[in-house]
Amino acid sequence: MEVNVPKQEHLLALKVMRLTKPTLFTNIPVTCEEKDLPGDLFNQLMRDDPSTVNGAEILMLGEMLTLPQNFGNIFLGETFSSYISVHNDSNQVVKDILVKADLQTSSQRLNLSASNAAVAELKPDCCIDDVIHHEVKEIGTHILVCAVSYTTQGGEKMYFRKFFKFQVLKPLDVKTKFYNAESDLSSVTDEVFLEAQIQNITTSPMFMEKVSLEPSIMYNVTELNSVGKAGECVSTFGSRAYLQPMDTRQYLYCLKPKKEFAEKAGIIKGVTVIGKLDIVWKTNLGERGRLQTSQLQRMAPGYGDVRLSLEAIPDTVNLEEPFHITCKITNCSSERTMDLVLEMCNTNSIHWCGISGRQLGKLHPSSSLCLALTLLSSVQGLQSVSGLRLTDTFLKRTYEYDDIAQVCVVSSAIKVES
Repeated sequence: MEVNVPKQEHLLALKVMRLTKPTLFTNIPVTCEEKDLPGDLFNQLMRDDPSTVNGAEILMLGEMLTLPQNFGNIFLGETFSSYISVHNDSNQVVKDILVKADLQTSSQRLNLSASNAAVAELKPDCCIDDVIHHEVKEIGTHILVCAVSYTTQGGEKMYFRKFFKFQVLKPLDVKTKFYNAESDLSSVTDEVFLEAQIQNITTSPMFMEKVSLEPSIMYNVTELNSVGKAGECVSTFGSRAYLQPMDTRQYLYCLKPKKEFAEKAGIIKGVTVIGKLDIVWKTNLGERGRLQTSQLQRMAPGYGDVRLSLEAIPDTVNLEEPFHITCKITNCSSERTMDLVLEMCNTNSIHWCGISGRQLGKLHPSSSLCLALTLLSSVQGLQSVSGLRLTDTFLKRTYEYDDIAQVCVVSSAIKVES
């Protein structure tokens, strides 16, 4: 004969509540004109309603605050806070009460309890309270596991637990683009611009408190998100840095290699780590969130074995009058010495002055040399400087350099400002 044993009820009750900021109370205003049938009835009811603003009763927002009615949304980068209370509902004194709170994510299990020590005893109608905090760093399903163990007066050990599942959503969509600099002749292709597009994909506005780029050890960074006005830096986004739902904002940064890295030819090659974005925002009633991207990587442009860059060139020159430029030739190889020969080939508009095919001598690995050259243009307008050839006599390999810069050629009757 089978006997059903009734399940013993627990002496303790567990309550868990998420701690969030309250929200402004909203109501739906119902009004009508005085000539309508209800007359002033609806307007009087709204004036008598304690939740409305005196003198602005037709506004949906009131002066009262409401506590959260549900678990709500949790976004990546925010701090998850929860209140845990264990109450003794019985008339007995229970002993050795241990409350444990763990957060289970898709990749790890975290202990959030402030203390792992057991409470000696809990009298009737008394409770044990704890507040846990955790900065959310993963998206997806999270499970808060609250476990309670205790001992009854009869010496029986009891145990129970509860599970609270919630989803962590992505608050921002961040996209990055890299652009190689072309205007700074002294560091062509070493200077890089980073454009960060940040979109608010939540359903509420955000106050963007800070968006900064933390560069790697190889770079110095300059923020280009403000302009000088009356001796002060003013944000290009205005005084109120609010980002409405689904709006996108673009931030721009300029990165330059540090001197110790820029002087070593070939060290900034292949995939280089630029740095990471640090984003801090606030939502309704000042709830703070923070995100840091992973290390941003950029594929540096390849220079080949020999790199030619311009150190100096005038912006504007006179037609058919010689002008001077300064080139920097760098051996990007880390092992091989080169013996270089310079050839200068004329184009339809650019004519080189000097001896073509001259020996430049040996250039050791990761070393550079500066070279002053003279040329003139026979055509007005914006002309490209082209026609330089470097030949490595050891390997019989020729490197061609065309369109290395542009210069504006004007008639000699127009005075060129130095």
